[in-house]
Parts: sequence; C-alpha cells; structure tokens
Amino acid sequence: MNIFVAGLSYQITDADLKELFEEYGDVTSAKIITDRETRRSKGYGFVEMSNEGDGQRAIEELNDAEYDGRTLSVSVARPRAEGGDRPRYNNNRGGGYGNRDRNNRY
Repeated sequence: MNIFVAGLSYQITDADLKELFEEYGDVTSAKIITDRETRRSKGYGFVEMSNEGDGQRAIEELNDAEYDGRTLSVSVARPRAEGGDRPRYNNNRGGGYGNRDRNNRY
C-alpha cells in the first residue's frame, strides 16, 4: 500500500518517516520528496507498507495527528497522472503588441 504524507516538518528524514510508520506494521520504503536544486524537503513524502490493513490503520491514526509540531495529512497515494508529474504547456509565449491598429502610424 502506497501512502501520501503531507504537512511534514522540513527537518524530517526518510528514517524518521519510516520509524513513525513502523509502529503500525512493516514499512518497505519511506521517502521524503526534496527540491531538485536546493535538496531541501518539500514537506511531503510517501510510505509503502506491505500490509494493506496496517497501512489503513496508520492512515486512520496519523491523519490530522501532530508530529514534530506540525499537523499531518495522511491518505492513500493516488497514482501519477500519465505523462509524468509536470503540467504540459504549449510553446506559444505570446508577445508582440496584441490587437494594435496596424493602420495607425505614429
């Protein structure tokens, strides 16, 4: 079971997150998501638990719980949208002068 955890303190490590969830069962992985450039935590992460029942119990007990001075938001992780996690933009960057009257010469 893959679990999404938000509202984490920026000082929490992967090991801290794993330890928190191990109280509820076997944790196969725990990962804090970090910014690519600064390597700082983004304040959320993912935990994988081998037993769905243990994962559900962890979600129920840890959602809205306080941990390290912050209130956690814990839920079942949704699968990534197809095409990656970044929004796609068209390459039209606009520019120019819009609908300016072409016959009006200064």
